[in-house]
Amino acid sequence: MTRPTIWARRLVTTFAALLAVTTVPATAHAGTDPKAPADFVALRSFAPTILEEIRYATPHNFVGEPVDGYQQPLCILTRPAAQALAEAQTSLLRQGYSLKVYDCYRPQRAVDHFVRWAQDLDDQAMKAEFYPDVDKTRLFADGYIAEKSGHSRGSTVDLTLVELPAPPTRPYQPGQPLVPCTAPQAERFPDNSVDMGTGYDCFDTLSHTADPRVQGTQRANRLLLKSTLEDLGFVNLAEEWWHYTFKPETYPDTYFDFPVSAKSLTGRS
Repeated sequence: MTRPTIWARRLVTTFAALLAVTTVPATAHAGTDPKAPADFVALRSFAPTILEEIRYATPHNFVGEPVDGYQQPLCILTRPAAQALAEAQTSLLRQGYSLKVYDCYRPQRAVDHFVRWAQDLDDQAMKAEFYPDVDKTRLFADGYIAEKSGHSRGSTVDLTLVELPAPPTRPYQPGQPLVPCTAPQAERFPDNSVDMGTGYDCFDTLSHTADPRVQGTQRANRLLLKSTLEDLGFVNLAEEWWHYTFKPETYPDTYFDFPVSAKSLTGRS
């Protein structure tokens, strides 16, 4: 065998090895995302009229960018929670309202993203809207950010009410001027929901469901949402007017990490 032939073969072998190193891990990574258990469902399959505005799939949230794990703007929940929301929607439609969900199942990788963001004290890009009166150093101590979330168990949902017919919501444009989530509704980001006294994900005590400063129509709206959901087995988190968990939870002690996507619900055994 001539020397050029030997070197040619060595070159081919080396290239093949490099190709294997660069392609195999990518292929393996693409197949590592877990699937949802069989009793997780897309909310729209049970209640297609419920509006979905999944904020963490967009840059309009306190992080300021799409959050890890939100591959699609899709509400995924355990089946009992989805069925109960469908019943709530039926009741509210008769009264001229629709539910709108902001967040449903939340993968653990998204919670980890929140934790990393909260530890980066230099990132204050969305402070003016979402935590205008709270120092970022207080987010863990005050309970706004935690290393685990009930959302990752699949039976917790963040939601609001929209009066019908639902007006359109102006798309959020990154970099636009931010207005405090505690400002009057006419000044806040123009969400199409009814006035709940604060915007969604507002890190402020004014977001407490029974805060005595919230009165009149704002209080009535909170109580309508609360009474409708509590009648069907949901329990409100007192610190967040938008946060409800269906009880008993299907997975009270398990925190899942499959992505928020239709693919997570297909091909399951």
